[in-house]
Amino acid sequence: MQELLFRDEVFAIQGAVFEVSRHMGTGFLEAVYQECLAREFVRRDIPLTAQKILNLAYKGEVLTQHYQPDFVCYDQIIVELKCVSAITDAHRAQILNYLKATDLRLGLLVNFGRHPKAQIERFAL
Repeated sequence: MQELLFRDEVFAIQGAVFEVSRHMGTGFLEAVYQECLAREFVRRDIPLTAQKILNLAYKGEVLTQHYQPDFVCYDQIIVELKCVSAITDAHRAQILNYLKATDLRLGLLVNFGRHPKAQIERFAL
């Protein structure tokens, strides 16, 4: 059986997400959840960079366009937030494309818009 990539780190991030979800519920804008989650990451000693600029590449050449995920945690995991009633294939494609275009291998798509608690999907390359 293959071990999950960054298992302990993801477990810590999930704990922070569900704590924010438990306290805030649904219905706020993404920016509110982003601020709450940043504070919870700090409380839990989860290393984070908010809105980190990640370079994108095409056939080995760096593009002038870049991507700014909501968070990069542990310098290795993209955490992308949404506040929608349901995660769509377009959201999934977005995070997969970000992983393909960066040197990062793991992404978490977090939806705070789903009742009764946040939804987290994991994507690995």
